[in-house]
Amino acid sequence: MTADEAPPAPADADREGSGEIAPEADGAAPEREVIDLLEPADGLPPVITAADDLAAAVARLAAGTGPVAVDAERASGYRYGQRAYLVQLRRAGAGTVLIDPIACPDLSGLDAALDGVEAVLHAASQDLPCLAEVGYRPGKLFDTELAGRLLGYPRVALGTMLEEVLGFRLAKEHSAADWSVRPIPAEMLKYAALDVEVLTELRDALAAQLAEQGKTEWARQEFAAIADAPPPAPRADPWRRTSGIHKVRTRRALAVVRELWQVRDEIARDADQSPRRVLSDQAIVDAARAEAAKPPSADRPALERISGFHARYARKYSERWTAAVLRARQLDDTQLPEVAGGGAVPGPPPTHRWAERDPAAAARLAAARAAVGTLAAAHRLPVENLLSPDALRRLAWEPPVPATRESVAAALTGSGARPWQADVTAGPVAAAFAAAAPGVTGTAQA
Repeated sequence: MTADEAPPAPADADREGSGEIAPEADGAAPEREVIDLLEPADGLPPVITAADDLAAAVARLAAGTGPVAVDAERASGYRYGQRAYLVQLRRAGAGTVLIDPIACPDLSGLDAALDGVEAVLHAASQDLPCLAEVGYRPGKLFDTELAGRLLGYPRVALGTMLEEVLGFRLAKEHSAADWSVRPIPAEMLKYAALDVEVLTELRDALAAQLAEQGKTEWARQEFAAIADAPPPAPRADPWRRTSGIHKVRTRRALAVVRELWQVRDEIARDADQSPRRVLSDQAIVDAARAEAAKPPSADRPALERISGFHARYARKYSERWTAAVLRARQLDDTQLPEVAGGGAVPGPPPTHRWAERDPAAAARLAAARAAVGTLAAAHRLPVENLLSPDALRRLAWEPPVPATRESVAAALTGSGARPWQADVTAGPVAAAFAAAAPGVTGTAQA
């Protein structure tokens, strides 16, 4: 089904409709009726919290047919980490299943029962890590958000996609709720069940559109890359992601950010609280900036003058915050973090320095970016989904010699590009390199 066709009449139940029909404009055909999804088609299923009920639900899902729609709810902003607090699944012939992964933390039986069954998720990379934590690791995926990007939809949030593609409107008022509460309120459970209610229908519609645009194989490769991706490596210096850290200009002040961040993380982990509910990023940055103007021998830090340290949770740990700042003061210069990050980052330098460091590389990058931008527009998809900006930068900085279509394609796949991406972009990028520096085939300067 294409985006221009009317929404299908769901086979399993009637839907409640809003009756809204957009008015005709300039003689155009009226837009489809928008149907509000208000209640799960089969009623609200009970939340599974016992092993016997889980086994029965797993057997029911295994006996179903077709893909299985999957979603997970986390408690971001409320709890430490990104664990799942509710897992929702729906499959033809099995209905909707709601699982409490806190009460049932081992879903390896589900993983085995659904081995080889395509899992349909929206923004799969967000949910796969927390699903893997409880033992469910689907090996075959269909990501409706990524499919929307490949198809050129300008907005790919689930609610937007359901409304534009199928004509169903999904309420999203509980998207930022605290899913760690027990028992989970019925209205939140209803919202969660509706998230998988028509996800497979959306998948089918998008699959048809991918086939129409000749992008089925592109999508298959992208979905396989997500499914096969290893767990993300621990982030180096995670404290550097503190919001507002760009305002901190000295190494000593950065040490204050690091010490406060690490103490906050320890407290948050022990209390199972979101770190920013313990102490705001703004408070950390304000404390660091206040310290920047003081000599290391100054008196006790006056953190009470910073409003963020007055918050109810932060006040409980005032001595630990003070101790963290004092530790930062006492570090010698060799222990202070670098302003620009620890050590050299592998790969090319920042692009704003290319014109000075290697004008030929800067010209290659500009020409290649223009070529890839033109291709992306022609294929109706975002530039970053056609080719990773990092892969293009690395290639432009140090291209193969000679830079032919074949050698560029090999370099791209070696840097992680999917075969379809290399196939589409290698020729135009090689031509762009040649046009940027005709007759020149050398590599970038050291």
